[in-house]
Amino acid sequence: MEQKTKKDITLETFVAIALFGLIFYYMGSKMGVGNMFNTMMATAHDLLLNTVFFIMAIAVLAGAFSALLSEFGVVALINRIISPIMKPLYNLPGAAALGVVTTFLSDNPAIISLAKDEGFSKYFKDYQLPTLCNLGTSFGMGLIVWSFMGSQGNGTEYMGAATIGLLGAVIGSVVSVRIMMHFTKQYYNVKDEKQQKILDNSSLKVRTVREGSVVERVLEAMLDGGKTGVQLGFDIIPGVIVICTFVMMLTIEPNVVNGNVAYTGAAYEGIGLLPKIGGFLSPILTPLFGFNSPKAIAFPITAVGSVGAAIGMVPKLLKSGDIGANEIAVFTSLGMCWSGYLSTHVGMMDALGVRKLANKAILSHTIGGLVAGISSHYLFLLFQLIAK
Repeated sequence: MEQKTKKDITLETFVAIALFGLIFYYMGSKMGVGNMFNTMMATAHDLLLNTVFFIMAIAVLAGAFSALLSEFGVVALINRIISPIMKPLYNLPGAAALGVVTTFLSDNPAIISLAKDEGFSKYFKDYQLPTLCNLGTSFGMGLIVWSFMGSQGNGTEYMGAATIGLLGAVIGSVVSVRIMMHFTKQYYNVKDEKQQKILDNSSLKVRTVREGSVVERVLEAMLDGGKTGVQLGFDIIPGVIVICTFVMMLTIEPNVVNGNVAYTGAAYEGIGLLPKIGGFLSPILTPLFGFNSPKAIAFPITAVGSVGAAIGMVPKLLKSGDIGANEIAVFTSLGMCWSGYLSTHVGMMDALGVRKLANKAILSHTIGGLVAGISSHYLFLLFQLIAK
């Protein structure tokens, strides 16, 4: 493939210098140059040790699990049973439901382990595979977010609201995948969908199995699938560390000690810029989501960088009365759909071999997440009317 070239020094050279200089000047003026670089390095180091390797461990287990399911025909069974539902909703084969379950129980990148498995990927046409990034991200950390939100209050008070949020996430996932599929069809120049086939139908009636006894097949499948997870862990390192470090530093609010902002250069310190931007958008977003307080806008903004940090804000917001059941529903759907997608999408699309579509995946998922939050708000209002 011929490489694209440009003149060595162009206008974008000076634009890049000005943009990078402005970002680092702003952050340095707030945090102090030394603290800024210390926080940057400490955050990147912690992400590598506690996030990347954690995701790698999940990917290894998910890869081993998916290989086992493929080896013994479970993926084929799921495809046969669920395909009537997945096809009209997502225009994806029924096997994609396994990706939903896997990411719901773990995290966004777990679906990449499935996509790398030939026993799973054979059910997908080439333009469908990249959409798995959006599908998986819509349900990443779903079990954690749903159970955490539902356990607030007296333990069951918000379980119904969290479940409504889960339904909203499903709606958002459909929108995200459908929009992304529009872009992937353009990328693969798909004019007639019926002509886009990876394998003939007869090949889907059979599956390739490993030689040996049942025990040998189990061990070999798990080890082969685990190797895929290891490679995935290495593939996502650049995207997670580089992008997530900057997103978190722009998202996390600064520490306040005795009324004064205090920076120490520790990991996960930030300047709180994104929540401030969210405050300006509050007059638009608050009616859509039904927020009682502008402070609630901090949750979706923070979830973009880290849903773990975002859900940590919920008890305090509940205690202060800034949020209620409606916000729990909206937070659940946004927490699932926007669970750090800005920091994982690039790495996931890179692992799928379609890095050029990363911006399209992010755009599609941004819209899908907004739809998820709005849907949860109006579903909550609908259930309230029914309850009366």
